[in-house]
Amino acid sequence: MEQQSTYEIGQLVQAKVRSGIYIGEVYEIYAPRLVVKILAVVKHPDQGDLHNPNEPDVAMFHERRALSYTEKTTVLPRDIQLYTGAIPEYKESLLIATNQQLNQLYKLNQWTGKSLVILKELLQDYNR
Repeated sequence: MEQQSTYEIGQLVQAKVRSGIYIGEVYEIYAPRLVVKILAVVKHPDQGDLHNPNEPDVAMFHERRALSYTEKTTVLPRDIQLYTGAIPEYKESLLIATNQQLNQLYKLNQWTGKSLVILKELLQDYNR
């Protein structure tokens, strides 16, 4: 994300928080961090262990909920960019972001299934 050297209270921003992306408003400034009030969800946070992405067999597979409407969170300036678009309604943005992530996972699951079939066939061919 682009970084601006100074932000002002009340500015609309897009903020990356862990693995989610949100639209929010700069609520307070505690250098070097900014407190952002969440207004909408752009990308739902990823599930599982962020240190071992795409690994289902980990000690704790985390459930990550999106930040709530008007929840305040601290964000470093490097993870923020100004936002100039319309602000979608929170609940609608949450449902859209969640469905987008579900669709990506379904597509990945289908690709994985087809890849497994083809690789098993190739392995049989290679063993001839």
